[in-house]
Amino acid sequence: MHEHSSSRGRRMSGAGTVALSLGLCLCAGQLVGASPAAASATPVASATTATTAAAAKVTPKLTASVNTRKLPWGSTLKVTAKVIDPRTGKVAKGTVRLQAWRTNKWVTWDTETVKSGAVTLAARPDKKGVGSGVTVRTLFTGSGYNQAASGKVKITLKSSGAKVLAEAKKHKGALYKFGASGPKRFDCSGFTQYVYKKAAGKKLPHKANLQQKYGKSVSKSKKQVGDLIVFRSGSYGSHVGIYAGGGYMYDSPHTGARVGKHKIYGSNYVVRRMVA
Repeated sequence: MHEHSSSRGRRMSGAGTVALSLGLCLCAGQLVGASPAAASATPVASATTATTAAAAKVTPKLTASVNTRKLPWGSTLKVTAKVIDPRTGKVAKGTVRLQAWRTNKWVTWDTETVKSGAVTLAARPDKKGVGSGVTVRTLFTGSGYNQAASGKVKITLKSSGAKVLAEAKKHKGALYKFGASGPKRFDCSGFTQYVYKKAAGKKLPHKANLQQKYGKSVSKSKKQVGDLIVFRSGSYGSHVGIYAGGGYMYDSPHTGARVGKHKIYGSNYVVRRMVA
């Protein structure tokens, strides 16, 4: 009996050692699994860390206004933007972009950093190759914020004296030819006829005397770039040019000469405003 009991005790002792190494306990001859808390040693993330990681970005309130929706060609478009954090009511810091819709995508024209208060963005659409109009918007990006875009605004480019002058300059060097109206050779009235048609859609007759009856009469002292200058012999219109500022004009003077910027001669002329 004694030997049998000892042998049984040794077998039970071995089984107990194995059970303990497997995370089990021996109770009344049965193996019982250890408690889940004892079996697992994996740490649990703190509530603060989990909350921070799951924090959602906020969408700021972006407002923008343009200086005009009808911009004279050659002028600068200005857009004022303001971004507010809805949680605090204070300025949201980040970057605002002035964008234009071109060739089926948004193209950035200007970028400003928002630090405090409103920011002003600016661009000249004509220098960007825009013809008669363009659609623009502003876009905000900032750390901790969702992107925010303002509403889209259509900007129309109006004809202006600057546009007329820009068209006149394109033909500098073209040789004079009587009766010619472009695009490579011109006489005086053919030159003005062609330029006003291309730049402003204005139709003028091909004769200097008749052109003095078109547009709005303006005093010499108030003439502006792009105005039509009609020289007269008595009251008869004998020559025409386009005012370039500073006492100069662009014209096609006479046989053997070329289109260019020339000094206004004499004082017997009238001024006609063809575009606003």
